[in-house]
Amino acid sequence: MMHTSAIFRKVAVAEGISYILLLFIAMPLKYWADMPLAVKYTGWAHGLLFVLYIVFWLMTWQESRWKASKAAMFLLSSFLPFAPFWVDKKLKEDNEN
Repeated sequence: MMHTSAIFRKVAVAEGISYILLLFIAMPLKYWADMPLAVKYTGWAHGLLFVLYIVFWLMTWQESRWKASKAAMFLLSSFLPFAPFWVDKKLKEDNEN
């Protein structure tokens, strides 16, 4: 059975990819190519992945018993492009130790 931290890592990477796609592909398509559906669908997918990120962040925090500062850093990472990849890296390092 997969631990919540392993699932959280996968969700973090997917959420990070969706955020980058939304910011750097869908938004320019909406405003420069008059393609608003790009944002609609990418935004919907990103929103769902963001909710999953929060759910698995909470579950992993509870399971792993992180300090509040570590949990806060991982939460703030969901709001910054490319930061979820750092979360994945840190969790991978934690699991190797």
